[in-house]
Amino acid sequence: MGVSAERVRSDQAVSDLEPRAGHGAMARVLDELCSVNERVFEERGRQALPSRAAIAELIDDLRAVLYPIHFGSSEAHGHSLRHRLSVRLDKAQQALKEQVRRGLAFMCEHQPRAQCSACSARARAVTDLVVSRLPAIRALLDTDVRAAFDGDPAATSLDEALFCYPGVSATLQHRIAHELYALGVPLIPRIISELAHADTGIDIHPGARIGPSFFIDHGTGVVIGETSSIGARVRLYQGVTLGARSFTSNGKGQLIKGLLRHPSVEDDVVIYAGATILGPITIGKGATIGGNVWLTRSVPPGSLVRQVQARQDTFENGSGI
Repeated sequence: MGVSAERVRSDQAVSDLEPRAGHGAMARVLDELCSVNERVFEERGRQALPSRAAIAELIDDLRAVLYPIHFGSSEAHGHSLRHRLSVRLDKAQQALKEQVRRGLAFMCEHQPRAQCSACSARARAVTDLVVSRLPAIRALLDTDVRAAFDGDPAATSLDEALFCYPGVSATLQHRIAHELYALGVPLIPRIISELAHADTGIDIHPGARIGPSFFIDHGTGVVIGETSSIGARVRLYQGVTLGARSFTSNGKGQLIKGLLRHPSVEDDVVIYAGATILGPITIGKGATIGGNVWLTRSVPPGSLVRQVQARQDTFENGSGI
């Protein structure tokens, strides 16, 4: 059997590349990459940047601190539980302090940023505040787990909701990220939210304010923007967007940051799959928003908003022509 013409051309192409892929070419590639990254390193004041891998491990540790029986050690109890919880909390605390310090140094205007004492002191204070808030975060998360169990007839237990539901996982990470965001920590909260986004398909900006008993069912494709406000006992389904309708810019065409541009969703609202809600509008208490609705105006409490009913026409014996 003969060799195909395509295979011959491919082999020739590889052969032509071989002289250029030697040590000299590799050295030039390394020189160029090192040069551009050294410039960035110098511009950043030679400080270490936050680490996504370290933050992912930090979230695992904090999850195990918040729910040690589920994500720490299921066999630990009594003094053993206290000891293991103490070890995991100490590890998480040290990692959080270092990553917060790096995040603060990332935006620091002092020099040298890598050894800024103000950033180090601020990182310690932020870490202490977040750690002190962990019991309150756990209590809030318990309401979210209960909402998932109560809101889904397929859920067989609270444990199943905690272990398996992507909405619960994304909400857990959001509760942590939001604490850091509210304390003015740059970059770290967004890394946490994007780790959750990558893992669950649920995109919640850390700036979004979310009340207790929050449940995202199924979850994939949900987007919740930075200035969104969500009340208590709100339920969302997959594909829901709480987004901005437009972006305000200054005279130079640059976007103006920090303006209210996302919806406010009041208590006891249900928003079904695929609904898109845009702009700084208000969804009144107890409202129900149907699937695939496109909404850019406020709706009063208790409203039911749904698509116009589809009309079915027949074309028998020439009718409809």
